[in-house]
Amino acid sequence: MKRFFDTYLDYWKESPNRKPLVIRGARQVGKTYAVDKFGRKNFKYYLKINSEQDENLKEVFQSKNPDLIISELSALYGIPVIPGETLLFIDEIQTTPGALVALRYFYEQMSDLHIIAAGSLLDHTLNEMSYSMPVGRFEFAYMVPLNFKEFLLANNQDGLVNYINNFSFDKPYSRAVHQKITEYLRLYFFIGGMPEAVRVYVETKNLVEVEKVQSAILTSFQYDFAKYGSRKQQEYLKDCLNYAARNIGRKVKYSAINRTIHSAYLKEALLKLELSRIVHLVRKTKSSKVPINQYVDNDVFKPVFLDIGLVCHTAKIKLADIRNLITDFEGALAEQFVGQELISSFAFYEDAKLYYWAREAKNANAEIDFLFQIGNKIFPVEVKAGRTGTLKSLQVYLAEKKEDTGIRLNIDVPSFGKKLSAVVNIRGEKQNLIYNLVSLPMYMAGSLKNIAGKALKK
Repeated sequence: MKRFFDTYLDYWKESPNRKPLVIRGARQVGKTYAVDKFGRKNFKYYLKINSEQDENLKEVFQSKNPDLIISELSALYGIPVIPGETLLFIDEIQTTPGALVALRYFYEQMSDLHIIAAGSLLDHTLNEMSYSMPVGRFEFAYMVPLNFKEFLLANNQDGLVNYINNFSFDKPYSRAVHQKITEYLRLYFFIGGMPEAVRVYVETKNLVEVEKVQSAILTSFQYDFAKYGSRKQQEYLKDCLNYAARNIGRKVKYSAINRTIHSAYLKEALLKLELSRIVHLVRKTKSSKVPINQYVDNDVFKPVFLDIGLVCHTAKIKLADIRNLITDFEGALAEQFVGQELISSFAFYEDAKLYYWAREAKNANAEIDFLFQIGNKIFPVEVKAGRTGTLKSLQVYLAEKKEDTGIRLNIDVPSFGKKLSAVVNIRGEKQNLIYNLVSLPMYMAGSLKNIAGKALKK
C-alpha cells in the first residue's frame, strides 16, 4: 500500500541536517512495515533489531560508545554496519531506554549513519524520561492510520484522488464523481484506515474478515494495558477506551464512564490512552487568534479515537450489510472522520493537536466542532453528517470573535458563499452578521489547509 509517509522517509534520508529519526504512533499503524520497505529499497544493508524480542540489547546499549555498540550489533546479527550503506532500525525501542539515550552519541560521533527507531508505547517512556531527554540529538516523526486518500489509492482509485487534489472553486464540480467518492467514504467509515484491515478488504472484499482484524487490534490494545499498572488501572483503561469510542465529539463526563471510580483515576487513564495514541483528546480553547493553544482548558476535552473503523467495531456495528445501514451514530462518525483527517493533515514532523470552542450559558449554548489553524489564522469548522443543518454556533462564534469566515464540512458538493447574512443573538442583543462560508464535502477535510487556504487568498 502506498503511504504518504514513505515520501517523508525519502526526504529524511537525503536531508543535510538529518538526525536519528524516532517514529511515534499507535500500535499497528504501519511503522514497522514502512521502515522495512524503506530500508530494503534504499540501502545496501538493513539491520533491524527488536528491543522487545532480544534481551541482549539492554546490555549492548549500556555503552555510550557508538563504535562499540555497532561492533556488537554487527557481530550479533551478522550484518555490516557502514555509514551511508546501512540503515539501522531499532524497533520497540521503548523497552530499552538506554538505546534512546545512545541516539545522542550516534548523532554526535557517527552522524553519517542512518538510524531509525520506533515503538508503539514509546510516548510513555519518553514521558517518564523527559528529565534526561537528549534534546536536539534526534528528530521525531508521527504515523497515523491510512487517511481517506490513502484508502482510495489502496483500492486503485488514483483518479478520484487526483480529482480531489486538482479541485478548485473556479471550475464546476462533477456530481457523478462526488457520488462515487461518497460511496468510498461510507466504506471507509466502517473499514477505517488500520493497514491490516484495509489490506484484508482490498484482497478479499470480505467485511467479516475485516471485523476479525479490528477485533484482534482492539484485543492487542487491551493486552498492552497490562504494561500500564495494576489490575484496577487496567480496568479503568478499558472503561475509558470503550467510553471514548462511543462518545466521539462529546465533552468527557467522568460520571458517565463509571460512577464508582474517582474522576482523578479516570482522567489519568484517559491521559494514558492519549500517550498510547489510541485516543486523541480535543481540548477546549478560548483562542481565536494565534497561538491557538494560548487559552486552553486542559481539564475540558472531548475524544477522537485512533481509527473510525475501530469506533464502529466498538459500537457493535456489524459490517455485513453496511450499504443499507443508517444509524443514530452518523453525526459522531462524521466528527470522528473529520478529526482523524485533520490529524493526518499535519506535517509528519508535527505532533498534531486539535481544539474546539464552546460557550455554556443559559439558553445560549454554542459549540464549534473544531478550531483549525490555516497559515496564521484560526477558522471555526462545523461538521454536518448530512447536506443540511443550521449554522447557529458557527455564526455565534464569528459574531462574538469578530471574524468573517467559517468552514462547513458536510456531504454535499463544494460551494463558497460570500457576504452571507444572518441575525445573531449575542448576550441578549441581536447583531447583523455578514460572513463568508467555505463549504466542502467532508472527504476533503484532509486537504482543508490547501483548499481553503487558496480560496481565502482570492
